[in-house]
Amino acid sequence: MIDSRPTVVDLFAGAGLLSYAFRRAGFRVVHAVEIDPVAAQIYAANLGDHVEVGDVSQVRPQGRCDVLIGGPPCQGFSTLGSRNPKDPRNELSLHVVRWARTLRPAIVVIENVAAFLESAEWHRVNRGLRRLDYAVSSFVLDAFDYGAPQRRRRSFTIASRFGKIEPPRPRRGLRTVREAWRGLPKDPDGVNHHYSPKPSEIALARMRVIPPGGDKRDVMKKAPHLAPPSWWKVSSEVTDAWGRMEWDEPCNTLRTALQNASKGRYIHPERHRVISLREAARLHTIPDSWTFAGLPTQIARQIGNSVPPALGRAVAAAVLRHLG
Repeated sequence: MIDSRPTVVDLFAGAGLLSYAFRRAGFRVVHAVEIDPVAAQIYAANLGDHVEVGDVSQVRPQGRCDVLIGGPPCQGFSTLGSRNPKDPRNELSLHVVRWARTLRPAIVVIENVAAFLESAEWHRVNRGLRRLDYAVSSFVLDAFDYGAPQRRRRSFTIASRFGKIEPPRPRRGLRTVREAWRGLPKDPDGVNHHYSPKPSEIALARMRVIPPGGDKRDVMKKAPHLAPPSWWKVSSEVTDAWGRMEWDEPCNTLRTALQNASKGRYIHPERHRVISLREAARLHTIPDSWTFAGLPTQIARQIGNSVPPALGRAVAAAVLRHLG
């Protein structure tokens, strides 16, 4: 039987969650490229052995596909980083144009942080795709509006040979941390990566004084002896550092250090610990059947670097409708 599903090639594929979203929407992913061997291992375990371990800038494009997708590294564009215009990783987004020139897909999808759309690299990508006779659309979407219980704004640049594409319509789904974790034990049992590191004595002491929705400022107010000197130097800064989630709200953006309390709002709503890897996966709309591998820090990176499947599937469905 001939497989008539539109074909996809995935660049900067990570652990494969954008490929997974496109597959769930009705596409057939035929090739993927990922430089991190651990992430590629996860990809292969969940989606198949069509993933190639390699550098997108060095791999030679071959063949054809209907849709080319990719999420180039975002560190040089992220507002949380230095936003270094000379970061060599910024140039990697330009290789999507090179691959499009060879593979001649009907549609190209590039996912990145919202600030990518303000960068010089985005303008170069835009010009390159237009020279290849694509109509280019760009928009910023929040995963919360597409079924993920997480506030996560990401940009999508979609180039089409069939005219500009409209962004997907919002859809309901999980809305709160409580809904996402339904059925999970409140105390991690280690089953299926329901694992959370044990906090140090000082971390535990800090967590004990942080209320739901609170953060390091509560420690500074209620137990100043637990606050290091560095906190007082930025005491007026609005931050999620040492932030505690709330049961009946979505979580904030999950990033790669999602099990480090000092890096964001990653403390459990009522337990004195950071969230488990499985809890993070649930907040990211990753199914419990998804296989992970590697160290906890590597798994956290696989989650934090990926597109929540609920958002990815909404984008993929819009692309499929556009293909007709």
